[in-house]
Amino acid sequence: MDGRIIKEDIAKRLDNRLKSEILRKCIYRDYCISDLSKILGASIPTVTKNLTELIYDGFMTDLGKQDTSGGRRPSIYGLDGRAGFLVGIDVMREQYNMVVTDFRGKIIDTFEWCKYDLKDRLESVRGFCATIRATLEEHGYVSEEILAYGIDLTGRVNPTTGISYSYDLGDRPIKDVLEEELGAICHIDNDSRAMTFGEWMCGGLAGKVKDMIFINVGWGLGMGMILDGSIYCGKSGFSGEIGHFPFLDNNQICQCGKIGCLETGCSGSAILGEVKEALNAGRASMLSAKYKAGEELTFDDLIEAIKAEDVVAIEKTEEGGQILGRAIAGLINIFNPELVVIGGRLSAAKGYIMDPIMSGIKRYALNLITRDTKVCYSSLMDKAGPMGAAMEARSSLLGIL
Repeated sequence: MDGRIIKEDIAKRLDNRLKSEILRKCIYRDYCISDLSKILGASIPTVTKNLTELIYDGFMTDLGKQDTSGGRRPSIYGLDGRAGFLVGIDVMREQYNMVVTDFRGKIIDTFEWCKYDLKDRLESVRGFCATIRATLEEHGYVSEEILAYGIDLTGRVNPTTGISYSYDLGDRPIKDVLEEELGAICHIDNDSRAMTFGEWMCGGLAGKVKDMIFINVGWGLGMGMILDGSIYCGKSGFSGEIGHFPFLDNNQICQCGKIGCLETGCSGSAILGEVKEALNAGRASMLSAKYKAGEELTFDDLIEAIKAEDVVAIEKTEEGGQILGRAIAGLINIFNPELVVIGGRLSAAKGYIMDPIMSGIKRYALNLITRDTKVCYSSLMDKAGPMGAAMEARSSLLGIL
């Protein structure tokens, strides 16, 4: 079944603004009818009627009585986890992570480090979808029970048009091909923005901050922003390209073709490049034997070397962290965020990346601004991307994104 047909059917069931507003509010927390009435500015009978219809359609449920200090206890209503499944997929280089959640966002299943090299060709995208379908069917998920897919991709993605500029399929947006092949609504977004949304919706401080910056330190370098309680995409969906901020006077050519991009100094690819330079200069490292043998050093090799406390890997990671800390200090001075989250695969380096980041922030950020900003690791780690993709898919399904 075409994902657009499913979306039209759901749109008919959400046939007025108030239903959408009730669902929008209940994505973040559960409510009693009187509270919904006050928040939405609608009468209790009107809210009750629409809520009853949402329960009948399977989107909402009665969660029982609220604990109160006295008096009659009101019933609390929230999203019905049984409404259907959401699938979130975080596409990386040559592999992907996938989660299946219920409608409330509770993780039901996790599929990690699934091998697939997605290319910008139609047959590759179709093969990717076939792999997803096969995995889900093998674990008992019926296609009719899957309400929506969220898929995050590297590079520039416009979630409104459904176009990924990393996966150019000619005159067809990749979103249309995904919906055609998977038979459900698909929402695509940039990986850093999906991680941001996942951390904000489901992380350790979920629902507690209105302004947040998420730094995705992986093979490349990306950023997502929650501004005044909403994910910020920019005019064309290209916000958050911090990796391509002209920050360094290093004469290094970035993958984007420009010179001196921040990504050339503090991304996983840049740090691995610095490690290779050190090995060329004769520095001793646990990576030396593999490198001298002419084998390709990978991002995984770098992560493992850091975890094994390899001196060269740690030294180059700390140098990259210092550069990143100075850049984050600038972001804090500009945005004055409540929270800065460090995520992405290189965050597995823990103190070896975080300590120099914090040093750079303390040195270059304004004290008056920084004192109210908390800096922490992603609490979701590898699940931030797929969880964010799944939650974005739910919001897209309900017409909120």
